[in-house]
Amino acid sequence: MEKKWSISWKSSKQKRKQRKYRYNAPLHIKQKFIHALLSKQLRKELGTRSFGLRKGDEVKIMRGNLKGKTAKIARISVKKSKVWLEGVKRKKSTGEEVLIPFQPSNLMIISLTKEDKKRQKIKERKIKK
Repeated sequence: MEKKWSISWKSSKQKRKQRKYRYNAPLHIKQKFIHALLSKQLRKELGTRSFGLRKGDEVKIMRGNLKGKTAKIARISVKKSKVWLEGVKRKKSTGEEVLIPFQPSNLMIISLTKEDKKRQKIKERKIKK
């Protein structure tokens, strides 16, 4: 396992190779990790199971202590594969409040933003099929 990253590690049974694949992947591959499930209504509308996340989308938290809460996406880090939500905060030991990072797989998209023109074209393409 000398190489930093290889496309063939994607299908390995070894956890260390799976982690290495995700951690060392180039950004164009990591962008694909920033996808989340669609709600049943959006799934019927778009005819697809998941969709890429964008800033401003409204999502529902599906796992953890905050399960069931809905919030808008405040920030996305492709490099870290994390999503931060508006108003979902935690207190640090210093008393400062900070946003909590979430994995995209633990979120469900409830509504999509209407601002992005490229995304509108994707939606139209999906609906036509």
